[in-house]
Amino acid sequence: MQRATKYGPIRLKRWRHNILPNSRASMMSGLCILMVVVGLLAAPGLAHAQAINPFTAARDTAQPVTYTNPIIPGFYSDPSVVRVGDDYYLTTSTFEYFPALPIFHSRDLVNWQQIGHVVERPEQLPEGVDIYAPTLRFHDGTFYLITTNINRGGNVIMHAQNPAGPWSDAVWIDLPGIDPDLFFDDDGKVYSIGSDFELAQINPQTGEIISRSGPVWATTGGRYAEAPHLYKKDGWYYLLAAEGGTEEAHSVTIARSHKISGPYYSNPANPILTHVNRAGQQNPIQGVGHGDLVEDHTGRWWLLFHGYRTVIEGGVHHTLGRETMLAPVSWPAFGWPQINGNGTVTPTMQTATLPLKPIATAARSTDFTAPLGLAWNYVQYPAPERYRLDEQAGTLTLNATAGVLENPGSQPTFIGQRVTDPYFTATATLTFTPAAHEQAGLTLLNNGAHFDIMLVNVAGEINAQAILRFGEVEHRSKAVPLAGDTTNLVIKGRRDHYEFGVIEDNQYQKLETVSARYISSETVGGFTGTYIGLYTVSPHSLPTPAIYSKFTYTKDQESATVSDD
Repeated sequence: MQRATKYGPIRLKRWRHNILPNSRASMMSGLCILMVVVGLLAAPGLAHAQAINPFTAARDTAQPVTYTNPIIPGFYSDPSVVRVGDDYYLTTSTFEYFPALPIFHSRDLVNWQQIGHVVERPEQLPEGVDIYAPTLRFHDGTFYLITTNINRGGNVIMHAQNPAGPWSDAVWIDLPGIDPDLFFDDDGKVYSIGSDFELAQINPQTGEIISRSGPVWATTGGRYAEAPHLYKKDGWYYLLAAEGGTEEAHSVTIARSHKISGPYYSNPANPILTHVNRAGQQNPIQGVGHGDLVEDHTGRWWLLFHGYRTVIEGGVHHTLGRETMLAPVSWPAFGWPQINGNGTVTPTMQTATLPLKPIATAARSTDFTAPLGLAWNYVQYPAPERYRLDEQAGTLTLNATAGVLENPGSQPTFIGQRVTDPYFTATATLTFTPAAHEQAGLTLLNNGAHFDIMLVNVAGEINAQAILRFGEVEHRSKAVPLAGDTTNLVIKGRRDHYEFGVIEDNQYQKLETVSARYISSETVGGFTGTYIGLYTVSPHSLPTPAIYSKFTYTKDQESATVSDD
């Protein structure tokens, strides 16, 4: 159940001290106290450490621990979190990628491990997937997930006994707006509220609408208000929201009411999280917003939210998508929550946390001798005949159609993973003898824009070539003849640039270098982030199979430069 433990009223002891000069001792005692108070007020940095929000308490001064934002790197946007005992579960939006809605598990809110997906069978959502922000909740032994599937223009709810799956087929709910929330109240009633801020009582098993009420909050006036979440604490209903759009003006705001049906009154210190102000403008993390609050099992509060890391020095371009981040929350009884003391966050966070429990990092590389891991995704539902994993031979064979990467609706033959690091090297070993107009290779993909290093047919010979496509722009590198039909294709990420090349006879040859801005979300649009993946395209009814025998992805040191191999 996603609500706070109710705290009793705070009892403040009134402290009195007599500083009247009835004796020399009392005079000196009073003078010492006065000097201490004056000294504290004049101490450097004290004013900065005081809470900006006058309606909340100051930051926790417990011994800090260091962790790094993002806590889940790569395109994992719109996070929603729920606690069950000492365990925490989280999901994010996935848009056109399948399997959809990853489920992560943690014991400390910092280290997360993926354990499954909510949507892993096409029959769960027969219309296809284009999944916006979800809400994950737990009540009375059952996990619930509510979200928006834009392909049908509506909201759906699913449930499971085990968060790792399997999850039920989707039940459609006749609710307006996007980003629906799910709230279980003390009286047994269940509510949902979406981006139009209309409140509805629902049956979470059947999707039945029991009652509706008009908008309960007008928000603070920021554009694109969305992502509402309801919480109950100290007799108040709190309503969290995101405003300002998903770019630099993104923010988190909050309101509260004594009744779930409102009216809700805004926090005088809104927004409680944003980097659009002076304090956050030069921060390497931008676009912070879309949060979900959770109380840990020690009684401390946290905000899970997304933001993005900029890749162009002094600019706002980002390529990795909106990534999941974590910030501590001060939330006194009967007061307003305050995020990280001043409503901003940093890449390196120092705060008291739960005892950290590191987990093993999932393998990103494969020789295709075992089933593919949870990190792999397709664009829309895959046609099984296009993908054949032969674990005995150690190969993944892709069979092409005319579907192209620049049109996700054409269901291109593609399988890939999220890029999670500004500095990385990805390689793929490919055997391919292309016919005319066929291609296969390694691609960097973001919202239909893609940069490829591939094998093509040039005058009857096998050539390697880099092609960059974004919008109506296409750029081709020189084509390099290869000695055979098997080669290693390479893409290197170097924060603000990418490099494309091949390795043949243990010799690396660079074909092209391109600025990251051309595949950034600011250039290509959309709400996702870059994927690195394997693909093939053919106009022929009997396409040439593209046989991959190895894929590697490694995070590189930030000191790495282009052509450093």
